Amino acid sequence: MTRLAVFDCDGTLADGQANICLAMALAFADAGLADPDPREVRRIVGLSLPQAVAMLVPDSDAELHDAVAEGYKRHFRAMRLDGRLAEEPLFPGIANALTALLDSGWTLGVATGKSDRGLALLLDHHGLTRHFTTLQTADRHPSKPHPAMLYAAMAEADALPETTVMIGDTGFDMAMAVAAGARAVGVTWGYHDRDTLMAAGAQRMCDDATLLPQLLDLP
Repeated sequence: MTRLAVFDCDGTLADGQANICLAMALAFADAGLADPDPREVRRIVGLSLPQAVAMLVPDSDAELHDAVAEGYKRHFRAMRLDGRLAEEPLFPGIANALTALLDSGWTLGVATGKSDRGLALLLDHHGLTRHFTTLQTADRHPSKPHPAMLYAAMAEADALPETTVMIGDTGFDMAMAVAAGARAVGVTWGYHDRDTLMAAGAQRMCDDATLLPQLLDLP
């Protein structure tokens, strides 16, 4: 039976907060909005762009939300092309944890609010593309915490909810796992605090990526 470990990307595998905050600030400026609070931007990482913008400016209409989301994507692409994109380093211990999980028989996947292109570039940059059997992004699914990404990952990997674990740093990841019937493991090195993760349904918490393989094998 397939054991499937699905990882969030930003805040779980890699630290992309500098790029996210800058692109969002530029998109807000284009729309004539005051700079968003970086703390609030970090809290919406993991959502699809229109939903994320809607949480940042809840009193605005859908047309503005879509305009800011498009501006974010435009600035992110420009930052990539002109070299302003900051390094998105893997969090300490992640690379070794992924290798250990593969060696112990786990199938790996990603479920992220990133685009297909953004995820592919990040995984290729870090030499991780071949680690993952299934890649689910915001380009093809409703925003977290809707369980569509996990349903698709399980279908592609031939896994069942009871043998699937979602590993993430936000309450959106934990709520998605609960909705899909999968186990939920929260990591504390990302964007949401421990209390938020637990309230959203985290069944286990991890403070150190090197301990993930051991933690996932616990009943």
